[in-house]
Parts: sequence; structure tokens; C-alpha cells
Amino acid sequence: MEAGLRSFNRRMPEEINRVLTDHAADLLLAPTPTAVENLRREGLPEARVRWVGDVMYDAALHFGRLADRASTVLERLGLEPRGYVLATVHRAENTDDPARLQAVFEGLSRVAAELPVVLPLHPRTRKALERLGWLERARERLRLIEPVGYLDMVALEKNARLIATDSGGVQKEAYFFGVPCVTLRDETEWVELVEAGWNILAPPSDAKAVADTIRAHMDSRGAPVEAYGDGHAAERIVSELTKQ
Repeated sequence: MEAGLRSFNRRMPEEINRVLTDHAADLLLAPTPTAVENLRREGLPEARVRWVGDVMYDAALHFGRLADRASTVLERLGLEPRGYVLATVHRAENTDDPARLQAVFEGLSRVAAELPVVLPLHPRTRKALERLGWLERARERLRLIEPVGYLDMVALEKNARLIATDSGGVQKEAYFFGVPCVTLRDETEWVELVEAGWNILAPPSDAKAVADTIRAHMDSRGAPVEAYGDGHAAERIVSELTKQ
């Protein structure tokens, strides 16, 4: 599953794992046409490749409806729909590089002067902020909260005005819920969302660039993207597996 995803950044261990796994696999279940094309360019036999759609879209449709009924996270945090920015930061390329981490948090802090920024704090990110002595300063400026469960996270995503993240999965969920996204990375595997205008890359080179990109993208809308299927990817995957 998720065969053919590529960031083309071989410094990421997961990118090496993707390539090695795809070339060793007997059946390649690709989530998007772009992923299919990546596999074709790498010379993998077409007979091993299937475009099935993205199971995360299946999950977003199902759990998005459930979160509407079950989650009370907005009420607990005193948030209004479309009244906050949701941020997540956890990738080593950001947490382990003090200059990038400072650009991210200073940029988010500038945005927070105008609109609340809610950030469920990943353990890796917390440790990095503590190591650098920045945790209390970040807590003064941002709504730092403990990591939340899946349904609460879905509710936070669905109701955000914008999502700023370095997570691959959150980028897609932002689109599934119709929320603009700023990706705090140099590249993304989900190029379809960048091309359609739902997602914009903001490499954290400095705080001003991060803040300006978030402000400029705040209420933007992109074009429809049909690359992720129709919400029945899991059924297609089961069908392909039972043929083997």
C-alpha cells in the first residue's frame, strides 16, 4: 500500500525504505496516478502495479462524520470553527535543526499575534524545545496542548481556518476536509495538492517567510483533486489481494 510515493529526498530514511520496499514487492498498490508514474519511471513492471486510490480518503470520510458526533475538543479548548490555525511539527529535519525549529516557532508566533495557533506537542518536538530552552517562550505565544486522540485530531483539522504541518498524512487530511494547508518542508510526496493550489510549501528558512506564507494562504481554495479515488480504495485493495 502507498506504493510509488516519492519525496525525492534521499536524506529521509523513509524515502530509502519506500524505494527498497517497492522494488522488492510483488504487488504495488498505488494511491495516486503520480505514484503509478513514479513506479513506471523506475522501471517496475506494469503488471505489478495497481492504482487503487487512497485508504486515508476512505478513513477521512468515515471518521470525519464520526468526529462530528463524538468529539468535544473545540468546546474543551474554547475554540470557534475557522477561528484558529492548527499546527503540527514532528519531523527530524525540523526538530533536530535549531535554525529550522526557530524559524517554525517564531513564524507561528507571529501568526498567533493575529489568530490563535493550536499545536498538539509531539514528544520529539517537546524535547527539542526543552533542550534549547524555548519551551516556556513557545507556551506563552502558542496554544500548546498534549497530543490528542484521532477523533479529536480530525475535529481540529476539519474546523481549522488553516493547517500548518510537516506531516504527510495531515497534508492530505487538510484537503479531504477542505482546509488550506502550508507544509513546513522543502518538498512533499503529495505533489497533486501543491499543483491544485490546496497546499503550499514553506521551507522554514526564516520566521518571516513562514508567517507570510501562512497569512497569504489563510483563506485560499484550490481546484478539485480526483487523484485519491472515490472513497472505496480499501475495497479495491481487498479485491486485488484475493486475486493473488
